[in-house]
Amino acid sequence: MSEIRFDGRVAVITGAGGGLGKTYALELARRGAHVVVNDLGGAPDGSGKSTSMADVTVNEIKAAGGQAVASYDSVATPAGGEAIIKKAIDSFGRVDIVINNAGILRDKSFLKLEPQDLEIVLDVHLKGAFYVSQPAYRVMKEQNYGRFLFTASAAGIFGNFGQTNYGAAKMGLVGLSNVLAVEGAKNGIKSNVIAPIARTRLTENLLGPIASALDPSTVMPLACYLVSEACELSHEVFSVGGGRFARVFVGLAPGWFAGKGKVVSLEDVRDNLGRIMDEKNYIVPKSVGDEMRLIAKDLLG
Repeated sequence: MSEIRFDGRVAVITGAGGGLGKTYALELARRGAHVVVNDLGGAPDGSGKSTSMADVTVNEIKAAGGQAVASYDSVATPAGGEAIIKKAIDSFGRVDIVINNAGILRDKSFLKLEPQDLEIVLDVHLKGAFYVSQPAYRVMKEQNYGRFLFTASAAGIFGNFGQTNYGAAKMGLVGLSNVLAVEGAKNGIKSNVIAPIARTRLTENLLGPIASALDPSTVMPLACYLVSEACELSHEVFSVGGGRFARVFVGLAPGWFAGKGKVVSLEDVRDNLGRIMDEKNYIVPKSVGDEMRLIAKDLLG
């Protein structure tokens, strides 16, 4: 099989000054992509800013013979998102790949979480991905080609103590990606999600004894494959870390149909809970249309 290449492709990677984003930037550049390395250079909690992190990644790419430019704009504003994509267009003439990787942490238990801790996490993770992706989507639609990758988390998909703000933002990214996958299909635009487990600035104090096995480089192969031209997958979510790669999905079970026109009581729900909860013969919907077809099948026979 031939090597997967990115020659002529332009990739925008947010949070690429270190950790996961840096591994993506270095690998895509090594395989021929022109890379916009975006990083605000702030602290893990979102405070402060610096140009040094993005510059280091760009310098490493150039030293290895690749092409890259730095972007220091914040993803957390519409103007910042537009500026990041404008940097790609001005520097390289197009944008083919967006990896939304920028993130911060403001972990607190639910009752201790302050409104500002919710707002800044939503601004960076969820709104930030929207602000960067929307101007990129316009370009991709004109090109009839594009690849989006969003960075979710098990904290949102499965839940984790002390991360209501982070979990809500990360699960929101799954919804954002799913809709882009549906809307972008006719224009060659594919969108997928990874939920990475890796040792980074944000997580190095949280992973305990397995941290040494969770180098960001173990996430990179799947992330970079998903934004390649070789990848035909879209509307998918993956758990990845430590050399393990696994699909995550939302399944819809057949459930219990009370019967057309039947008035259902609370007791009916209780008495049929086993059938409602039964996971056998589930499907993995690709849009709300798949759910509606199941409902229509029951209602219309």
